[in-house]
Amino acid sequence: MEGLIRQGRDLRVDLARGIALWFILVDHIPGNVLGRLTIRNLLLCDATEVFVLLAGYAAGIAYGRQMEREGWLRAGARVAGRCFNLYVAHIFLFVVFTAQVGYSAATLDAGAYLDEMHLDPFSDRPYLALLKALLLTYQPAFLNILPLYIVVLGLFAPALPLLRRPWLLLAASALLYAVARAAGLNLPSWTGGGWFFNPFAWQLLFAIGAVLGHHGGTGGVPWRRPLGAACALVLLLSFAATLVIYLRRDLIVLLPLPVATVVDAVDKSALHPFRLLSILALAYLVAHFVPRGARWLGSAPARAFVLIGQQGLPVFCAGIFLSFLGRLAIEWSEGWAMQLGVNAAGLGAMVAIAAVVAWSGARPRRAALPGHAASDTA
Repeated sequence: MEGLIRQGRDLRVDLARGIALWFILVDHIPGNVLGRLTIRNLLLCDATEVFVLLAGYAAGIAYGRQMEREGWLRAGARVAGRCFNLYVAHIFLFVVFTAQVGYSAATLDAGAYLDEMHLDPFSDRPYLALLKALLLTYQPAFLNILPLYIVVLGLFAPALPLLRRPWLLLAASALLYAVARAAGLNLPSWTGGGWFFNPFAWQLLFAIGAVLGHHGGTGGVPWRRPLGAACALVLLLSFAATLVIYLRRDLIVLLPLPVATVVDAVDKSALHPFRLLSILALAYLVAHFVPRGARWLGSAPARAFVLIGQQGLPVFCAGIFLSFLGRLAIEWSEGWAMQLGVNAAGLGAMVAIAAVVAWSGARPRRAALPGHAASDTA
């Protein structure tokens, strides 16, 4: 496995992305006991925030470097090409996932699957539903992360030159975030209500990641004990709020009314400020307490997640497909043997897919870039 991992990268980033992709698989399986232990049950953030922040970080490295070498137009064209690749992957995933859920619903006489996955429009207006899916205005459940990625990456393309003036980029991004939250600015959705992940809000997290990536990661945010203590306090409050909001709703009546009102208003769709603070506090502490050259990053378990993180797109697409298979298996039997089997098989499949993709692309990459270390990709 070690020979399949691209070197010359910050393996902590790949590891975190790999764990986030695994959490997405675990969290998308209803009834999965392991899902109680993922980050979403501990803090006011989850694998989506990790995914978007690290996507921005990788974009800041890859496209920022290319812009410095070859100019804005070249880098912007590469961003556009990446957006197109993501769009093709999303449409492919949409077709496969729709066929998978539809066939399962018909075979098992479980029409509830279509309703839960928001695929019921295919029953009445399949051609229109397909058209809306192509336009990204129709996003069934589990299929709203890649459209978010496409749009925030597309917004990043014209903003690339602002990487040289990071505070200006962050100010413009924060202004768009504030307008999106205050005025409800969002992209239209065919089913109404706008996109579940509002890209005009989530772009701020992506932009922060891009600035960190382009300006040397944690080197641009040096360790300060008061800041570290503030981050620890944020995570403590985030844990308490998560307990009240998602696990013990009965406790909310014990809070003062103004506090209860604020806590109850925490939303994911427009990236509530508390969620934003939670992921940034977590990232700051992890980045400073996990050394870049930590020996355990070379251990077998860590290498497995690093490999998953380095092949994020194919693994993510496969994970959506695997999550529904896992759901079917756990609905058939909820025992510990099945729980263990589903989670072990899911992780094993993700590692195997990542290994195959890495192996198939290793030789062409070395041939195209002789003598150069592989660069970070977005």
